[in-house]
Amino acid sequence: MQLSHTRPVAAARFDDPNLVSTAGLVPIMGLAQNCGLQALADEHLSVPTDKGAHSGDKIGALVAGMVAGADSIADMALLRHGAMGTLFDRPYAPSTLGSFLRTFTFGHVRQLDAVASRFLRGLATRTPLVAGIDTERVLVDIDDSIIEVHGHGKQGSGYGYSGVRGLNALITTVTTDTAAPVIVGQRLRKGSCGSARGAARMIADTLTTVAHLHTATTGPGARTTAQATPRPLVRADSAFYGYPTIGAALRGGADVSVTVRLTSPIKTAIASIDEDAWTPIEYTNAIYDHDTERWISAAEVAEIPFTAFASKKKTHRVPGRLIVRRIPDLRPKKDQGQGELFDVWRFHAFFTTVDATDLDAVAADKLHRHHAIIEQVHADLKSSALAHLPSSRFTANAAWLVCAVMAFNLTRAAATVTGDPKLVKATTGTVRRTIVSVPARIASSARRLTLHLPQQWPWESGWNALFDTVFGRNRPILG
Repeated sequence: MQLSHTRPVAAARFDDPNLVSTAGLVPIMGLAQNCGLQALADEHLSVPTDKGAHSGDKIGALVAGMVAGADSIADMALLRHGAMGTLFDRPYAPSTLGSFLRTFTFGHVRQLDAVASRFLRGLATRTPLVAGIDTERVLVDIDDSIIEVHGHGKQGSGYGYSGVRGLNALITTVTTDTAAPVIVGQRLRKGSCGSARGAARMIADTLTTVAHLHTATTGPGARTTAQATPRPLVRADSAFYGYPTIGAALRGGADVSVTVRLTSPIKTAIASIDEDAWTPIEYTNAIYDHDTERWISAAEVAEIPFTAFASKKKTHRVPGRLIVRRIPDLRPKKDQGQGELFDVWRFHAFFTTVDATDLDAVAADKLHRHHAIIEQVHADLKSSALAHLPSSRFTANAAWLVCAVMAFNLTRAAATVTGDPKLVKATTGTVRRTIVSVPARIASSARRLTLHLPQQWPWESGWNALFDTVFGRNRPILG
């Protein structure tokens, strides 16, 4: 694309008070208001002094800025350009929002967690954010990620398992076959902590929220009619393989699917699997043979009954299945320190409590591999509001994480309302580019504002669907 030769640009001036660059914030923050974001923050937050005044408006401003693309406190200045002061009340200055965050203590962060949980329920009630939660298997994923920081000024920063200085963000997500991942729980921890620290509490809280989401979408009386739906399935990697985490999931009424390390008991169990028990699966470079109705693949799966934590006391022993996937080891190490079993094959094993009649080994393995979807959520957050942790105070950064999660869920909910199948499971960046970052000019008539948006905007229908749903333009007239 070249600049126009017939009508070249001759000047540029920032002088129009009736323009905004993020018109999509109007219906999205309308949705947030309908779901009670500001009211919940006012009710549950008790941040002291004048810096904590109008907590609901300040939390709303932080979430709005993150939805629009802010990844630092200074970026919140994008809420104060052009006609934003006409469209929104209280477009706070970045310095005001920064002072507000720095006033938070750990107790206030926990209050904000309660706001985020209740806000998610409101979104689930008013949008198809968690569609299928009442009819499909609910998949709960837990994982942590290091958010890199630089310098010694960040409270709690340290070197963790990745070898990078940073802070550790632990999140849990809920996914169904119909709905994209939604963040249900979040916790910021010091950078040097182990992955499984606090995971049991997180899983317990997440499963409680899942039950509330089920009630929010189906109504209190509908839970008794959904007994045939499978139990939630908690998926995790080997860092979370331990009784505290698995026990919390089982007590919460869920099954587990957790990767295990190749310890001596695991190797012994794998060695006991019969050679005839291995089944080829759909994997890289696999070919399906229609005549035999089997996959021709180098990857194979087998299972064996297994009791986790057999060396622990009886109450901590968990019966289940060990499902193993093996692939050829094309580049074996010279000295592996292992027996012949591991000279040719590479093994990946996970422990699950799902009954074999519900999921056979092949289906369980495929479902477990989809746990990697939580990595996309971490990447999405890091490409948005969590590109930086803006404060030197740990609690301010913890509150920033909670606001980033609420912005993520709000953006996801808005995408589901558009009705565009390409946006329903799109990343935050895609939704922002198509629905949020739409320029508009405002016009006033009869004390009402009209937004004039670009002609031939490719995603006009989705934007209009969101706007009409939030403001009731498409509600039927009742006689």
